[in-house]
Amino acid sequence: MKAASQPNSDARKLDQATAVELAAKIIAILLLISGSIVFATPFYIALSMSLKSQTELAHSQVWLPPARPTLENYDHVLHNPNIVFALLFKNSLIISLLSTAGAVLSASFVAYGFARINFRGRDRWFMVLIATMMLPGIVTFIPQYLVFAKLHWVNTFLPLIVPAWFGGGAFNIFLFRQFFMGIPRDLDEAAIIDGANHFVVWSRIILPSAKAALATVGILGFIYSWRDFLPPLIYLNDVSKQTLEVGLNSYNTLNQQHWYDIMAASVFVILPLVILFFVGQRYFVRGIQMTGIK
Repeated sequence: MKAASQPNSDARKLDQATAVELAAKIIAILLLISGSIVFATPFYIALSMSLKSQTELAHSQVWLPPARPTLENYDHVLHNPNIVFALLFKNSLIISLLSTAGAVLSASFVAYGFARINFRGRDRWFMVLIATMMLPGIVTFIPQYLVFAKLHWVNTFLPLIVPAWFGGGAFNIFLFRQFFMGIPRDLDEAAIIDGANHFVVWSRIILPSAKAALATVGILGFIYSWRDFLPPLIYLNDVSKQTLEVGLNSYNTLNQQHWYDIMAASVFVILPLVILFFVGQRYFVRGIQMTGIK
């Protein structure tokens, strides 16, 4: 009897474990769907309002999709005589691409030193670097402005691009270092035995092996630079040199009652980031996962 009851008991335990696992998956899926809806709702409302005419927007709820989608609001935005969004788009694209390239290259180079080169006080210097992440950016903003003013860089793109080429940010260095530490050192040793120096190892061995990390830092850096508001507002005085974020704020001030045009301008600013994320999300998620594991 005991022998006969033992398989039944094991089967019940297995069924209970399967049921608990299935319930956990269902709860996780529901939470993910709920979170996705919460985060996607503002973008949906902005997109829906931007595709509605002034008459339809006045007689319909913001939750409803447009009955007759129109691009008239986008035409108003792109042909606005006061704020040339096409020029601001070009300025933002130049600044974002150059600063992102500098952040990726310089941060990966510094991280290579912390991850692959043994020097005195390496871990202590890395802790000091990480500690700078807790320093509010507004504390160093005034000294930076004074330095750039002495260099006559104010009202140019240089304050928004050049700093990214000197370190690339503590968070990016940390992300690259964690990824590099998971790459086998046998590759470095084999290259050094063949006569390669550290620059060759970094550029020809480490970087090709860290495409996921490069994509992660590149996407995050581009988004940060594209959405940056205060530095362009402070450093760029000419209207022709301003970025999309500053132009959107000015457009919002000039058209406070025209919500349909404001929503169109907002979608115009954020749409490149949405496209970028959907194109590179595979590498982005993979880079975050592999960095966390290693």
